[in-house]
Amino acid sequence: MPFTLLGPCDYREDIRKSRFLAIAAPVTSAQAAMAFIASHSDASASHNCWALKIGQQYRFNDDGEPGGTAGRPILAAIEAQDCDQVAVLVIRWYGGIQLGTGGLARAYGGSANKCLQGAQRQLLITRDTYQCHLLFAELPLLKARLAEFDCLLEAEDYDGQGAQLSLAVAPQQQPALAQLVADISRGRAQLSLIPSAE
Repeated sequence: MPFTLLGPCDYREDIRKSRFLAIAAPVTSAQAAMAFIASHSDASASHNCWALKIGQQYRFNDDGEPGGTAGRPILAAIEAQDCDQVAVLVIRWYGGIQLGTGGLARAYGGSANKCLQGAQRQLLITRDTYQCHLLFAELPLLKARLAEFDCLLEAEDYDGQGAQLSLAVAPQQQPALAQLVADISRGRAQLSLIPSAE
């Protein structure tokens, strides 16, 4: 069963004169993850490398380090710790000694791993994913109330009228969320279950 974090955590380590600071936080959307990364990145650092995982969605960035030596090892650490809905930023201040590609991967992955190991975690609620289409005027009305249903907005694909939303919600919350979608759209939109890929 996957876990998420109860709150932000960090871990610091010096490796061959380079300073590493790993910061992890729970996130419920890619936008929230990018906002967390942007607000915690340090412009004075040599590299601000990161990874995020939210359900089937994941991203990572090496921020100038050799390809595959930073972002991917951070993502591997998230997966190794069975975490989801998590973003991890690892900041490096270069100390003048080259670590080599293997050393970099170990440093970034190891810092992320130790950061997550020290974090307070909670079991993630099992959610089913539904989709619905709302008009532009209806979107803010729904988004403002998603937290009431402990509902995650997993994806939104815009078209000329509005957006097709993918919403993950616990089974016991689905009827109330379906009623809200119907009320907001005056009965036009309804939740339809997206079959699990498993």
